[in-house]
Amino acid sequence: MSPDPSQAGATRRLERRLGDWARARLPGAVADLVMFTLKMGWSALFGGLLLIAILLSKTIWQADWALQRYDALFLFAISVQALLLILRMESWSEARVILLFHLTGTAMELFKTWAGSWEYPEAAIFRIAGVPLFSGFMYASVGSFIARAIRNFDMRYVPYPPFWQTVLLAVAIYVNFFAHHYLPDIRWLLFAGTVLVYGRTMIWFNTGRWYRMPMVLAAFMASLFLWIAENIGTSTGTWLYAGQTEAQMVSLAKIGSWYLLLYVSFVTVTIAAPGAIIGARRPDVGASPIAEPQKQG
Repeated sequence: MSPDPSQAGATRRLERRLGDWARARLPGAVADLVMFTLKMGWSALFGGLLLIAILLSKTIWQADWALQRYDALFLFAISVQALLLILRMESWSEARVILLFHLTGTAMELFKTWAGSWEYPEAAIFRIAGVPLFSGFMYASVGSFIARAIRNFDMRYVPYPPFWQTVLLAVAIYVNFFAHHYLPDIRWLLFAGTVLVYGRTMIWFNTGRWYRMPMVLAAFMASLFLWIAENIGTSTGTWLYAGQTEAQMVSLAKIGSWYLLLYVSFVTVTIAAPGAIIGARRPDVGASPIAEPQKQG
């Protein structure tokens, strides 16, 4: 499903005004950097608000308050989602992405906390087993960012790999997150698989002018930012890995985990909001020979 036309039109008008303002006052490259930063921030709106809520709640929460902090985070996430939809700042296709991520993320959380990989040390009413329900929204924020960034940057993936390959790789990555507790960890083969499947894919994105970046590089850079965000979560004691204290940084190995999970996230977005990929027109970049993204089967 394509984004809501009225929503997309309002976003485009705002971007045009900001772009005109920036380009009238700043050198071209600086103006593009400003627009890139603003679009990235707008794309990460839900995740950014959730991260702020985690930090703020840790600072102000009192043990004798009637509402548990985890429950407040859960109610906050639901309220933000409702508000974004009411204000038409988020499309229904993006809301479907968030729901699907919440379900798949909660399933992973249930298994990982049961396996002892990490824990949520505080109490909560809204929880299943040892997993507070707000945790699913942390995965959903990743899906929300990807879906919103595709729309805000008018992203194109060229050449787009065969859809069956992307799904097969995503399933293998997701299964390995569970199976490596019982079988050999094949993450190095999966790292190689991301290069084989997406190694030729360039992400074209628009900040007023078209730029491109290898998809593998973009995924790695995004995994670094997610690792930084995760350190904020553990430093507040919102969740902790096995044997970790709040003063300790998250292992650098988790960057690789986030890198792989991003490919699962991307494919989930293509399934939940296929209009984000299918039917995208070729970017107008002069005489550059850009192939159309392959339609999904």
